[in-house]
Amino acid sequence: MCGIAGWMGTAPEGGASTLEAMCDAIRHRGPDDDGYFIAPEIALGMRRLSIIDVAGGRQPVANEDRSVFAVFNGEIYNYRQLRGQLERRGHHLTSQGDSETLVHLYEEDRERLVHQLRGMFGLAIWDARSQRLVLARDRLGIKPLYYWSTPERLVFASELRALLALREFPRRVDRKAIGQYLTLGYIPDPLAVFEGVQKLPPGHVLTRDRDGRVTLTCYWSPLGIRQRTVAETEAVEELQRLLSESIACHLESDVPLGAFLSGGTDSSAVVGFMSRLVERPVKTFSIGFPEAEFNEAPHAKRVANALGTEHTELIVRPDVDALVEEVIQSFDEPFGDSSAVPTYLVARLARQHVTVALSGDGGDELFAGYTRYQELVGRKELRPALVRRGLRALARALPHSALGRNRLLDLARTRWGRYAATIAAPPAIDDGGIAQPDIANDVGPFDTLIERWARGTSGRGFLTRMMLVDVQSYLPGDILTKVDRTSMAVSLEARVPLLDHNIVEFALSLPEQLTLRRGESKWLFRRAIDGIVPRDVLARPKQGFALPLRDWFRRELSHRVESLLLDDSPIYEFADVTAVRRTTREHQAGRRDHSSLIWRLLVLDIWLRSFDRDEVDGSSNRGIPAVVDAHVHA
Repeated sequence: MCGIAGWMGTAPEGGASTLEAMCDAIRHRGPDDDGYFIAPEIALGMRRLSIIDVAGGRQPVANEDRSVFAVFNGEIYNYRQLRGQLERRGHHLTSQGDSETLVHLYEEDRERLVHQLRGMFGLAIWDARSQRLVLARDRLGIKPLYYWSTPERLVFASELRALLALREFPRRVDRKAIGQYLTLGYIPDPLAVFEGVQKLPPGHVLTRDRDGRVTLTCYWSPLGIRQRTVAETEAVEELQRLLSESIACHLESDVPLGAFLSGGTDSSAVVGFMSRLVERPVKTFSIGFPEAEFNEAPHAKRVANALGTEHTELIVRPDVDALVEEVIQSFDEPFGDSSAVPTYLVARLARQHVTVALSGDGGDELFAGYTRYQELVGRKELRPALVRRGLRALARALPHSALGRNRLLDLARTRWGRYAATIAAPPAIDDGGIAQPDIANDVGPFDTLIERWARGTSGRGFLTRMMLVDVQSYLPGDILTKVDRTSMAVSLEARVPLLDHNIVEFALSLPEQLTLRRGESKWLFRRAIDGIVPRDVLARPKQGFALPLRDWFRRELSHRVESLLLDDSPIYEFADVTAVRRTTREHQAGRRDHSSLIWRLLVLDIWLRSFDRDEVDGSSNRGIPAVVDAHVHA
């Protein structure tokens, strides 16, 4: 696991020292080692967290005649098979790790090498003969990769912090990206918080040729997965095989390894299979809060006892105010999912004992685990459209505090608009949003919010379509971003075996009756793990990884809410002051729970305050604060 950075083209000011500064900015992603390759027109750098081939797996790596170089962030789980194939074809590999396979695969297949990779990765390959740079990101977007392209050069990095080390980088905040953030709670690819920077989308390869031409190619998409007919018994057996095989692959490590355990179906399934595959008790980790409503620790402990794991539990009584700053600063752009806080805490707890932790993320998107799927699959939109428009006009004419106003707005939405309302906040003030009018207009209405992700899903059932939208948007933009940044902030490698692309392709090919049946979510998945996990796990209702934000904002964090109301808050470059004040008043008075939206505003306020006012305009060099050292508050 590493952080990577570099450029192709004219060297920026500072040259080699700038490359070193870029890598130093992401040192938390790889505190064990660094490595650099610089030549005319190219620079590759990395920070390494040593996991496999600790002694010999340094980067950048090169082929025999040093005509191909690579840096790489992630893990290739089928590297042993690939090594064997390459050696039989005459390639000479000098290390024992996965990184070196990349340069030799490139010699064989050029950028098509990505089709052979099983794992998570953000990689950069330099072809010295053809003067060509290749960037690639894994199929699901588990590992991040940003790039900034100008006529002079293309710069890439695992995190935005590295780009801020370049004196030429403009640091202008993108209003369109902030609009998406205020709506979704994250900034979806290809957008990034700074103008001119893009996230390489999942399943894509980017090439830059010697003439400066940049080409972006999609090599994998969930939209290419076709549904099939399969017998129930056969499907259960196939899923069991895939789960066991994937988790076995994800156990490859030369350093201590464990797992996050919440007590839900996904993490329990991962730990259950791990317990069958390893000789020693699995090290598992969970956290909880004193508030019973938000405390999953008892569930995790019961599962740990049943599976015989070596379990570490922490009930967190945090210094909430300090914790907020700590977590927000672990992200390189605004990120509004408050479950980042407990994710960060459990990652920090695990890092005290292990270097690698397996996580159960991905199961909800693949097997219809979210309650919104069950709630929306049977609901239809009102027709004709004229009726919806009338209801919308009536709702907007009512005061914001009027009883039933939100219900009318919901009835006025299309089916996709109702789905959007379960994963996003409306940007427009008339719909209860808080965005400035130009930003709200750019985002557009709820009914078309997720249109770009839904467009390629036609012809499938609505349940499958919702899952396909989530796999393209919410999964990489929210879930995987959260896991990557919080784990890497404490130099922990998090692995997500449920998102092995073989499992993804199998799950998304299933007929809907094997996914959601008679109101039971994860129908096939539950049957595949029956006997692997304790029976009470299968019967337990879903509980989110959430925080007691509603009460914190009225007590421990009330001063933070008050700070949002100050005239000098930088959020008012993007949010409407009247709408923000109405929202916070309603929440503090107990009339409505706006904690999710207030959290997004608080994150944005703290993130923007990390810059001087002139930094937002692009003239300061301060940059995003580094990740702070911290201790567990128990």
